[in-house]
Formats: sequence, C-alpha cells, structure tokens
Amino acid sequence: MEILDILIIGAGPIGLNCAIEAQKNNLSYIIIEKGTIVNSLYNYPLYMRFFSTADKLEIDGIPFISTAPKPGRQEALEYYQGIARQKELNIRLYEKVLGVSKKDNLFTVGTTKAQYRARNVIIATGFYDIPNLMNIPGENLSKVKHYYTEPYPYARQKVVVIGASNSAVDAALETYRKGAEVTMIIRHSEISKSVKYWVKPDIENRIAEGSITAHFNSDMIEIKENTVVFKDQNHEIHEIDNDFVLAMTGYLPDFKFLKNSGIELQGDGLNPFYNPETMETNISNLYLAGVVCGGKDTHLWFIENSRIHAKMIINNILLNKK
Repeated sequence: MEILDILIIGAGPIGLNCAIEAQKNNLSYIIIEKGTIVNSLYNYPLYMRFFSTADKLEIDGIPFISTAPKPGRQEALEYYQGIARQKELNIRLYEKVLGVSKKDNLFTVGTTKAQYRARNVIIATGFYDIPNLMNIPGENLSKVKHYYTEPYPYARQKVVVIGASNSAVDAALETYRKGAEVTMIIRHSEISKSVKYWVKPDIENRIAEGSITAHFNSDMIEIKENTVVFKDQNHEIHEIDNDFVLAMTGYLPDFKFLKNSGIELQGDGLNPFYNPETMETNISNLYLAGVVCGGKDTHLWFIENSRIHAKMIINNILLNKK
C-alpha cells in the first residue's frame, strides 16, 4: 500500500488550498470528500451571496472574477471546482472517512471505499454537516427543515423561521416574498448584528411594518403536525397554525469524529486543541484547517481568514521532514 505524505479530509476551499500547497512542494497527497467538490457550498441556499468580496475568497492567488460586488453560490462553485480541474487535484469524491488512527508514526484512514496510509493527516471538514438541534418534541417531523435551499416550496404556506442570523433572515425574506405567511421565533432581543449590512434594514423594516411577524426573547417548546408551540418574553405559551418550520439554528463540526481521531476537546468539550502557529493538534502530524478549528464557535473562522492555514501546515510538515 502506498504511503502518502499527506491525506486531506474535506474538499472545501481550505482543503483544496492545502492540496495546492502540497502539490507545489512535491508532496504526495490525496483529498477524501464525502460529497462533491466544495460540498458545503453546493448545499448553501441557491441565491446566497457571500459577506466577503471576491478577492477575500481567492486561494493560491488565482483571481476570482465576479460580476457583482458580493459573489454568489454559483460563482463560488464555478471558481473552486474550476481550480480543482485546472490544477488536476487528486480527489476522491463521494467517499466518507470512517476513522483515523495512528500507529508507529503512520496514520491509517479507513473510508467507505478503501483504506489509506499517510505520514500526515489534515482535517478540513468545516462545520455544515450537523445541525445544531433544539432537542424539542416534534423536531424530527418531516415539515421541519434544518437546511434552506429556495423559497418556492413555501408559497402560500404558514412558515415559522427559527433564528435571527443570516440564514434565518434570508429564509424569512425570501419565503415572504414568494407569498408565505412568515413568523420568526427569536431567542434574543434583536436581529443579529452579524447579519449582512445590506439585508439587516430590509428584515427590520418588514418586521416593523408587520409583513413578517417576529417574537423576540422567545423559545420554541414543541412542534406539532399542524401547529407550533412557543414561549414569549413574558413566559406566556402560544400555539399557532403552521405548515413548515425552517430551523436555522446553526451547525456544528463532527465532534465525535474529532474525538475518535484522538483530538483533545477542551473547555466544555466543544473546542478542539491545536497549535495556532502550526495548526497541529495534540496528535503529532494531525492538523486542523479552516472553520473546523473554531469548534462550537463557528463564527470565528471563514474562508478569508483561514486561507493562511494551508501554508502554515505545509511549512510545518516540510520542517518536520528535515
């Protein structure tokens, strides 16, 4: 069995960037990806626009040409998948990693299709795969969606949107404009300050004029077949008619996978340990890259501020080879 210099888990933008750096330094590598190239971006809402400008999303100095000030999902898919084609990156798609173990300074990585051995492993899996569940009765009903794609299925439906961040606001505005009756259930006292600055006035104005109903300082209690139950800021219980629930409650990395790989989880068990200068975890030669580094704090790392991880990791791997 071939022993790779590097095995990269995840073909997102940062995983691709790690592969490019490995390629430039003549290191043998492979990327294992459970879905398609930049799978998380593929699963974003169809009309999503990034907060970042195109230049902040570039990798390896390759220009990202966008027709708009803020590029959208399709442009990003074209850009990153185009790079993978141009660079002829070594990627195995639709292959899920099942486990990572280390013995005698070599890693064994088992997947749904094969087994690999490598001297170094980079985990660049992002955080979009596991919804942050509310753990309330009825959350498993088919009408509850933790991923929002487009507004058309919700025309003329009574829709409850849970949350007040970018994904929740986008879902509320888009479904409202396609004829849905939208109610937002928001745990906090206001729309999140992190909402895109060109969108925030829109949602606040729609709430102020009564086009979208918003219950602030409120919590969901139960989801039923035809209704939802929530508690408002005065601790009063309300039950309203409902057809669909868009639970935009955020996402989390696969902590079980990180722990089973031997990575130490700190604090409340939701923050993986890594050296911020090398991105190496408590397991030597096992690295984290990209959004996954933030653990439960998924707002800390983005494409634009984690692009540097690739060079940091590859430089450390090269240093260790000397």
